[in-house]
Amino acid sequence: MGAEQIRRWESGALAHAVSDPFGQGPLPWLRGSENYFDDTGQVVPWYADLGRSTGGGTRTADDVHRQIKGFVSPGAAAPGEAIDFHITVDPPQQFSVDVYRIGHYGGDGAAKITTSPRLSGIVQPPPLAADRTVSCHHWWMSWRLQIPSYWSVGAYVAVLTTADGYRSHIPFTVRHDHPADLLLLLPDITWQAYNLYPEDGRTGASLYHAWDERGRLLGEEDAAVTISFDRPYAGAGLPLHVGHAYDFIRWAERYGYDLAYADARDLHAGRIDPSRYRGLVFPGHDEYWSLPMRRAAERARDSGTSLVFLSANTMYWQVGLAPSASGIPDRLLTCRKRRGPGKSALWREVDRPEQQLLGIQYAGRVPEAGPLVVRNAEHWLWDATGAADGDEIPGLVAGEADRYFPRTSLPEHDNRILLAHSPYQDSEGATRHQETSLYQAPSGALVFASGTFAWSPALDRPGHTDGRIQRATANLLDRICKRD
Repeated sequence: MGAEQIRRWESGALAHAVSDPFGQGPLPWLRGSENYFDDTGQVVPWYADLGRSTGGGTRTADDVHRQIKGFVSPGAAAPGEAIDFHITVDPPQQFSVDVYRIGHYGGDGAAKITTSPRLSGIVQPPPLAADRTVSCHHWWMSWRLQIPSYWSVGAYVAVLTTADGYRSHIPFTVRHDHPADLLLLLPDITWQAYNLYPEDGRTGASLYHAWDERGRLLGEEDAAVTISFDRPYAGAGLPLHVGHAYDFIRWAERYGYDLAYADARDLHAGRIDPSRYRGLVFPGHDEYWSLPMRRAAERARDSGTSLVFLSANTMYWQVGLAPSASGIPDRLLTCRKRRGPGKSALWREVDRPEQQLLGIQYAGRVPEAGPLVVRNAEHWLWDATGAADGDEIPGLVAGEADRYFPRTSLPEHDNRILLAHSPYQDSEGATRHQETSLYQAPSGALVFASGTFAWSPALDRPGHTDGRIQRATANLLDRICKRD
């Protein structure tokens, strides 16, 4: 295998079915101060490209050499519960785990919460693979983190660093069952669907890709049907699209919204009660939904809890979750897509189109970012934004787009409005359009769907923020939270 191919695999950016036009966003290097000097003497801010090394000599681990890689079980825990880290280190040496919480923190974007003792790293066995399902469930536990009672709920990142300066990451969530205004649901099921670990040209597989015997990347028809949560994320250890959730978190915590946190699997398993919240927020790309997730969201809406979807292509594929070989619940994710026996896994092809919950549904990919065109600017969502009908907000239609499908039934509603209608060119040069939707259910719940990948990055992504989107989002959340 050529060195060029190895470098591409090591980049962690080769094998995703849908590229994220925004990248992973401002993810901190998390090393001491907030600015660093790179090898050319230039100052590098905390949101530096993860693919480069800092002046301190830290390098990103990769899936070929596995300098340091790991995963956690479970992915979310409450204070008083434990999270187990399973980590491989090659060559064997000491390593440490710095734990950070994502938030605004005066613009820093994250705060260090704790550091592990120096830990002894070992080379764990190679991943097991059967019928494209790759699992590391046989790895020994390396460290147990007992979540203290005083930790704040939130999105956390464990930063793994070896003695010789290689680094990788593991995301996890701290949740609790106390009531709050808004419950933020991190899309860990969709994150795992895109995970090609290991990106080594041999073993890795996601619901989109796998490798052939010559190290060539295969398409969806040859991808995995079942994938495991018992494995690291490819590349630097952070999921594709993770930055969209972090964009929303930084912005929402900056303005003091009362947030609780959970993962999609918590919603699936019934570990959270949506009726305890005024609204559920789905902050990033959230494409893969189980039947229990959908039922929970529908019950929440019908009981008066609002739903906020800040991306596109939401709830497109129906999935199932099953226990691991060792019996731990919800560690295997299955989506047959259009392969194998049984019905298609598309919600819209099993007579439950996503529009019946969202108000709009997936229309297609957006090859080049274009403007979001404001519609119905007199609506309260656009209050104090300065937006007028026909105004174009640059770059806000990107990645993927949703729209209203007239031949698909709508959810029951008291009122409904489309707040953007934006033309864009698809990959074949045809003109299509994106729409942003809001409706009020008979229960009084509001259901908002942005219909684009670019909404969350517009809240707090360097180079992508837009004051009109920030104000519109605040108008929506303030109404849901009953703020003055």
